[in-house]
Formats: sequence, C-alpha cells, structure tokens
Amino acid sequence: MSGDGEWRQELDEQQLDDVRRLLLAVREADGRPEVEPAGALPGEFDGGEHLVACVEGEVVGYAHLDTTGDSFDHQVVELFVHPAHRDRGYGAKLLQAVDERAAVGFRVWAHGDHPAARKLALKTGLERKRELLILRVDVEGSDWPEPILREGVSLRTFVPGQDEDAVIRVNARAFDWHPEQGALTADELRADEARPWFDADGFFLAVEEDTAKGSSEDTVIGFHWTKVHEPTPGRFGGERVGEVYVVGVDPAAQGGGLGRALTLAGLRYLAGRGLRQIILYVEGDNAAALAVYTKLGFTRHETDVQYGR
Repeated sequence: MSGDGEWRQELDEQQLDDVRRLLLAVREADGRPEVEPAGALPGEFDGGEHLVACVEGEVVGYAHLDTTGDSFDHQVVELFVHPAHRDRGYGAKLLQAVDERAAVGFRVWAHGDHPAARKLALKTGLERKRELLILRVDVEGSDWPEPILREGVSLRTFVPGQDEDAVIRVNARAFDWHPEQGALTADELRADEARPWFDADGFFLAVEEDTAKGSSEDTVIGFHWTKVHEPTPGRFGGERVGEVYVVGVDPAAQGGGLGRALTLAGLRYLAGRGLRQIILYVEGDNAAALAVYTKLGFTRHETDVQYGR
C-alpha cells in the first residue's frame, strides 16, 4: 500500500472527489458516515490532517486526524477502508500511520462498534475508552405531553444572527465535562446555520424575562437543538429520522424539570414533521440521562466506540 503523498492539511479537488467516493461506498455498506454526493464533507472532517491510501492508483483507505483534539486534548481519528478492499491489512497499515503521526493519547472512532474495528483494536493493543450510545424511539404510539415550565420561563425559537453567543455561553457551562460539545464556538454554530439540515424552527430556547433591564430582552437558560437526517442506506429503514441533537441547561437553572420540558418541545416538533423515528446520542456512562430518555420511550439501537491506549 502506498499513499498519494504525505499527511496533508488540505485535500485538492481530485483527492476530495476520491475521498467522497470512498466515504459514500462505506456509507452504502455500513450506514455511515453521513456524507452527501456533493458539497462539503461532514464537519468531523474539517481541518486537521488527511491521509489518503492508494494501491496501484486506486483509493483503498482514508484517515482524518483532528489535530486540535477534544476538550481533554485527545486527538481524534476517523479511519475508513473501502468495503471492496477490506480484510487485506489496509486498516492495520492506516492505523500504524496514525500511531506514528498522532500525539500520545489519541482516540480512534469505531462507528457502530464494527466487528473489524474490535478485531483491529485487540490486535494493536487499543482499549475501549468511551461508548456513545444511539437510542431510538418510534413516534407512533408515543404520547408526549406538552412541556410544563416554571413561572417566569418561556420557550421561543432560535433567531440566527441574534442568539449565537447566548447559546454558546449556556452550552459551555452545560457541557464543560463533554469531550466535544463543550468546545463548540459561535463561529462553528454560525457555520452549521449554513448547512442544509439546519432548522431554526426546531431550535428551542428556554428564556427568562430580564425585568431588571426594563425591556423585552430575555436571558437564555437552556436550549434544545433538533435535527432531521435525510435517508441513509442501511440505517433506520432508509427513512428520514429526527434527532434530539443537543439539550443543554445552564447549571444555575437546573431543577424544576427544565431539561424534560425542552426535550418534550423538540420531540413534539419532530413528531409534527411526520417523522416515524427519533434518535439521540448519549454517553454510555451518563446514567441520569439514560434514565430520563428511557422514561420517554427510547431504547438502545447502536453503539459508537472510541479506542485508545
């Protein structure tokens, strides 16, 4: 196996096309990643460094190294082998290249806890460091009540160009423990607003009126950002799927059921869009969140795993 060069900070037009074709083939076989036939690659492939692996001019694998790292300074790797070229040792060679390039303590994703990834991890001495559970619920048969808010708190939807900084402040406080979410920036939020899936009408804010200012201004104390995924071959019956994307509550405002109220608002909105399934991602060790979502009807569907040393 040979590369088309070295680790690169940017892909040229031909390399981008090659990587997209490989990722689309992987999506067809495994249901992920959520890459589109045109446009920008998913956000997890932004920045960092790229390695494209070729055999006799044919692209057989791709690795992306997030050199910025997560909130705990773990560099994060996405690694893929073309389905037509698996079981030939290319995954191990890509991982060796990553091991030589990445900082000590890097983490590599295995989406769907793929058996080949488990086998490769065992062979190379990597351990399971993190589990991210994908939970799912059927909309039909679910009866989610209207959210109940405490006095002085109301819900409204996100206003692009106005609410970014307020949401980021709440997000940073709510997710200071989270490897990725807590590091979200206002610029990244604005970039997501330009993505086809962004829907301000499905982005709910819990606000308190700021009476001290003597105006109609309010203070954001929580949010529920929903998302709708277009059909993906091999996942969820090939249907459009709603997602409880992010629910964040300012720690100073926790209690009184605000998180549940925000979650219900988003669930009812997604159900009203005619979707038949709703998913969410939750850390495998977050027992409190798992208990809340279980009561709302969610069950475990898939598991993503991060391996590391």
